Amino acid sequence: MDNNLSESLAERTFQYQSSLPPLPVPSLEMSLSKYLNAVQPFAFDEEFKATVDIVRKFQEGVGKELHQKLLQRAKTKKNWLEEWWLDSAYLEVRIPSQLNVNFGGPGPYLEHCWPPEEGTQLQRASISTWHTLQYWNLIRTERLPPQKSGKLPLDMDQFKMLFSTCKIPGVKKDTIRNYFKTEREGPCPTHLVVLCRGRIFTFDAVCDGQILTPPELLRQLSYVKECCEGEPEGDGVAALTSEERTRWALAREHLINIDPHNATILETIQSSLFALSLDETKPYSTPENYTNLTLEALTGNPTIRWGDKSYNSLSFANGTFGTSSDHAPYDGMVLVSMSWYLDQQIKVTEGKWKGSDAVRLVPRPEELVFTVDGKVQSDIRDAKQQYLESTQDLQMVCYAFTAFGKAAIKQKKLHPDTFVQLAKQLAYQKMHKRPGSCYETAMTRTFYHGRTETMRPCTQEAVTWCNAMMDPTCDIDTKRKTMLLAILKHNQLMAEAQEGKGFDRHLLGLYLIAKEEGRPTPELFMDPVYKRSGGGGNFVLSTSLVGYTTVLGAVAPMVQHGYGFFYRIRDNRIVVSISAWKSCRETDAAVLFNNFSSSLHEMLLLATTSQL
Repeated sequence: MDNNLSESLAERTFQYQSSLPPLPVPSLEMSLSKYLNAVQPFAFDEEFKATVDIVRKFQEGVGKELHQKLLQRAKTKKNWLEEWWLDSAYLEVRIPSQLNVNFGGPGPYLEHCWPPEEGTQLQRASISTWHTLQYWNLIRTERLPPQKSGKLPLDMDQFKMLFSTCKIPGVKKDTIRNYFKTEREGPCPTHLVVLCRGRIFTFDAVCDGQILTPPELLRQLSYVKECCEGEPEGDGVAALTSEERTRWALAREHLINIDPHNATILETIQSSLFALSLDETKPYSTPENYTNLTLEALTGNPTIRWGDKSYNSLSFANGTFGTSSDHAPYDGMVLVSMSWYLDQQIKVTEGKWKGSDAVRLVPRPEELVFTVDGKVQSDIRDAKQQYLESTQDLQMVCYAFTAFGKAAIKQKKLHPDTFVQLAKQLAYQKMHKRPGSCYETAMTRTFYHGRTETMRPCTQEAVTWCNAMMDPTCDIDTKRKTMLLAILKHNQLMAEAQEGKGFDRHLLGLYLIAKEEGRPTPELFMDPVYKRSGGGGNFVLSTSLVGYTTVLGAVAPMVQHGYGFFYRIRDNRIVVSISAWKSCRETDAAVLFNNFSSSLHEMLLLATTSQL
C-alpha cells in the first residue's frame, strides 16, 4: 500500500471529537437513591432516617426545580459540567496547587536501561526530551491514534493541553492559557524552558523545521549546566508558583508592574512546550521501592519547577526522572499515555541515540532574567518557607507488592482493579476500625469533553465484607460470599459511573445552580452525613488506578486525616504510592501499605478456596 493511502486511512487524533455524544444528565430519582446507598455506611440509624427525610424533601421540592434548570443547561451545552468542573475543582481553589492539586510521578526507566548512575543526567535528559518532542509532533500532526474503550472512541481533547499550556493565577480565580495548535490550525510555539539552580533559560526545540536531535539537545543542556555551575543561585522566581493562589496572583501583578519585560518572560514560560528541570538531587530508587523518587517529584525544589505548567519534566543528577503536572487542564491518563510511550521508546532503543552525531549551528539558550526588587525577593522567601513547611509534612511510601498481580487475580476470574480496591478498604478498616469514605476516579471520556466521575467504593456491601473478615467467629463461606457480593456491587457502580450514571457530578451541578442563583444552600449539602461520607471533596481515601503499565503517579491526601492511594497493576506485581500527612497522628502510609499487603494475601486465599 503506498504511503499516502495508508496515511489517509489512518485515524487522526481528533477525528471523532465532533461525533462524541453529549454528557448525559442522570435522573434525579436515580442519583438520590444512589446517594442514599452511598452514605448509609457513614450514618447512625437515627441520622440515616433524618437523611432519608432530607433527600425526600429535596427530591419533591428545591431539587426538582434545580434539576429542571440543569436539563435546560444541558440542552445548550454539549457538556453541561465542563466549565463548572474546571472552575470549582481547580480554578477557584485558593490553596497552593503545587503540592495539593498537582500530581507527580517517578520515571519508570530505572527498571530497564537507565538505573541510577552518576554522570548520565544530561545525556539521558536529551534523549528523553527528544522522545517527548516526537510525541508532541504526533499530536501536532494528528498522528497519535485516537484512544478507544472497546470500539467506542474516547474524547482526546485533553491531549491538546499537554504542551504549551499554563495556569495563570488570578486574585479570585485562575485561568488556563493554551498556546498549542495542530499543524492544520496553524503555527504554534516550539521553544522549551530549562530551569537550573534558580535560573531559567529558553531555546527553540525546532531548527529549520526539524526537531533538534539528542546530540543538539545535549549541547543546549550542557550550555545551561555550564552557565550555572560554580555560580551563585538565581533569584528562584519559579518558587512563587508554589504559593497560595491569590498571593501568587498579587506577586505576579507586582512583577509585571516593576518592569514590562517581566511580562514578556512570563509569556515565554507560559507558552513554552514544557519545562525541563535540571535537578541537583539524587533520589535513589529501585523497581521495588520508588519512595525517594516519588517524594522528590511531589515535593522537590520549588525554584526549579514552574508549578503551573501542564508538564514539568524532572531530570535528576543520578540519571533518574520524574514528572510534575498541573491537574487543571487534564487528567492523569494523558500523562500516563505519554510516559508509557516514552518508556517503550527508551526501552526499544536501549536508551541510546542511534542517529547522526552531527550538530547544527543552533542559537545558544537565552537566559530569562526577571527584574526583581525587595518585595519580589521577600515574596520568594515567603513562598519557599510556606512550601517547605507543607512539603515536610507529607509522608510518602511507594512500594511494589511482588507476591502476585493481574495474572493471578484474572485466573480467579476477578477484576484486578476491584480486587485492589477491596484490599485497600479492608486495610483501612483494620487500621482505623471504621469505614473510610473513598473516592475512586471513573473515566467519562466516551462523552464529549468528558473527564471524570466519582465512584464511591466504600459500599454497604464492602463494609459488610470487611466486618466479616475482621470477625474471628465468621466462617470462610460467609467471608467468601460477602466478598463476591462486594465485588459485584463495585463492578456495577464503576460501569454505571463510566456511562455517566454516577451521582456526585450531578449533585455538584444542582449545588452550583443554587449558588449561581443566589439561593440558600439546600439542606442536603448541610447534612453532616453529606460531608462525613466524602461529599464536597472530603474523601478520606483519594484513590485511582493509574493503569496496567509501568507508569505510576502520586497525589497528596484530600483531607488532613486522609490518604492519597494510587496504584498500577502488572502481571506479577502491584505498585502503590500512598501519601498521608505526618501532622495527623492517626494516619500512617507505611502501616496502611503493610495492611494492604496482608489483605491482598487473604483475598487471594478466599478466591482460591471459592473454586473448590
